[in-house]
Amino acid sequence: MKDTFINKNAFLGNNISIGNGVTIEQDVVIGNNTQIGNNVTILKGSRIGENCQIHSNAVLGGLPQDLKYKGEYTLLEIGDNNIIREFVTINKGTVSKGKTSIGNSNLIMSNAHIGHDCVIGSNSIIGFSVGIAGEVIVEDWVNISGLTGIHQFSVVGEHAIISGLSRVVKDVPPYVIAAHEPLRFVGVNTVGLKRRGFHSSKIDELRAIYRVLFQEKRNTRFALELIAEKFQGTIERDKILNFVKQSKRGIIKGFEF
Repeated sequence: MKDTFINKNAFLGNNISIGNGVTIEQDVVIGNNTQIGNNVTILKGSRIGENCQIHSNAVLGGLPQDLKYKGEYTLLEIGDNNIIREFVTINKGTVSKGKTSIGNSNLIMSNAHIGHDCVIGSNSIIGFSVGIAGEVIVEDWVNISGLTGIHQFSVVGEHAIISGLSRVVKDVPPYVIAAHEPLRFVGVNTVGLKRRGFHSSKIDELRAIYRVLFQEKRNTRFALELIAEKFQGTIERDKILNFVKQSKRGIIKGFEF
């Protein structure tokens, strides 16, 4: 391992592969069977799970790019079975949340950036050169296509897909496809939902709910009341209602045909 530096106070599990030119600072924990490529930098406060792949030139646990950060002790926590490709940068947290958190089984493609205090769920794909600003929440099973930029404090709901080159400045509800400029609802993520075992009747239910919310030109408050009244309570219906009610930035608009 030419020019590799591993601090004696780092904790490395079993069967870890480490390439050339790697730097692993103190107060780092890396789980079993993780592979670390050439020229990777893992900075103090990083916690990385098992069976991860970290490809060349990634930088994990860098200082937050936030002028409010004053050197407080914070963490980056990354779960198991994640693939982190070349030149990815993930910053640790600030006093706001204390950590940046990445779940399990995500694919984070090359050149992507995840800012301080973000919460990324599991089983998601973050595409090439996606930029995620600080304190963004991305729920499970999300697909964010390449060259997309996500504004700070935004929330992307579970099973959503965002088209490439998008500008995300409003919250994206669960189960939808979001596209165009400005970013808008263009349909339910039918293909993704079918792949994950959603029955066609459930997908029809989601289409009907979003027709009320986005396509019948009602104001949001009245649309939510109508959805609660018209549709039987289900996990998916309630997730949509709660997501919209709890949105602080407001949600994307419907597509105008």
